[in-house]
Amino acid sequence: MTTPRHFTGDTLVIATHNPGKVREIADLLRPYAKSFKSNIELGLPEPEETGLTFVANAELKALAAAKAGHIALADDSGLVVPALGGDPGIYSARWAGPTKDFRIAMQKVEDGLAGKADRSAYFVCALSLAWPDGHMETVEGRCYGTLVWPPRGEKGFGYDPMFVPDGHDLTFGEMDPAKKHEMSHRADAFRQLVERCFR
Repeated sequence: MTTPRHFTGDTLVIATHNPGKVREIADLLRPYAKSFKSNIELGLPEPEETGLTFVANAELKALAAAKAGHIALADDSGLVVPALGGDPGIYSARWAGPTKDFRIAMQKVEDGLAGKADRSAYFVCALSLAWPDGHMETVEGRCYGTLVWPPRGEKGFGYDPMFVPDGHDLTFGEMDPAKKHEMSHRADAFRQLVERCFR
């Protein structure tokens, strides 16, 4: 097994056009980088997500941004529902339609589960760190739970109001954000990435 490459630069590019995601990732990695830039600031286009897995899409986005000359980090995440054959999976955001209305997406999931006994689901977060020379370090985090209906809570986003993590009674939509961040798929992935590349 090859030794992981460590992040040694000053600036980390967060390969997204989503300002909320830039803030969230910068907060998590602030101890390890002096400054953060986003695709928006660098004027980089959003690459087409043609990968068939979360990992492939995270790597594709990270590599596209790293070509601009900085080490870049990208994530790809979504909800996997085994009873729906793994959907919405990598298409989790697309299920919300052009207006990104996740009430539509949650209703689609619920309609798909009609008459099915298995309501298990898990969130996945793939994180990829790419260097300008093409080297990549990638990890994948998961959080397992069960889907409930009707959705509950206003605190989370996406599919959070219908997802109850294993061992808990509250949905991610009802849970205190700090508590959610301790156990989420993103927290799991960031723990692995920090361990691997930012020590």
